[in-house]
Amino acid sequence: MVYIRTKGASQAKLAPMNNLPYGTLRAFLTPFLMLLFRPKVKGLRNVPASGPLILASNHLSFSDSIFMPLVVPRKVTFLAKSEYFTSPGPKGLLKKLTFIALGQVPVDRSGGRRSEAALITGLEVLAGGNSLGIYPEGTRSPDGRLYKGRTGIARLAIESGAPVIPIAMFNTDKIQPTGTVIPKIMRVGITFGEPMYFEGDSTDLLYLREVTDQIMKRIQQLSGQEYVDTYAVKAKKSGINVENSEEND
Repeated sequence: MVYIRTKGASQAKLAPMNNLPYGTLRAFLTPFLMLLFRPKVKGLRNVPASGPLILASNHLSFSDSIFMPLVVPRKVTFLAKSEYFTSPGPKGLLKKLTFIALGQVPVDRSGGRRSEAALITGLEVLAGGNSLGIYPEGTRSPDGRLYKGRTGIARLAIESGAPVIPIAMFNTDKIQPTGTVIPKIMRVGITFGEPMYFEGDSTDLLYLREVTDQIMKRIQQLSGQEYVDTYAVKAKKSGINVENSEEND
């Protein structure tokens, strides 16, 4: 584990987060999902009760964004693709309301300066003392293996000073495989690792890669997944074990 002091976080602030939809949905779903899926949770004591926090998880299924916040005893905010909030018609409105209720914030993640804007939004979430959920792989695993992490998580950790909690999700890809809507009933597993702290130069690309690789290594140790040293998006584009999968994360 690396213990450090970090640079000051961005002082920008988000608009106050509306906890009512999140709290209402959580209160309604928690007893139901706990009974059906019986989450097996390990290491929850590693999650601080307050203060900025980065929850870094492997990403097997859309349902990761439901089960992980379900067991964390504080609100978890995710950065979601802005398209989820702009779809037309009643179905689009329902999708928008669902993502808001799940504590997700819209960002444009299509690359370049837009990716920089997503990082700034993440720093704003953390500067408010909130917990931020991140999937360092950038998308769901196409085949259940763990893929190379994006260095944005390293920048967030260094610039915000927030601890990183590595997380391993289990069975969510079997509960809700890509392209399915109705989940299968089986037990889900969630393991929380010990906090990781980082400091250093957030403009040093080699150092950002080193920090990211440390986080991914710890996630791999917790999950037991085979590690693939390439990006999941690249694997999807090349068709590795993927059959017409759609990115919905």
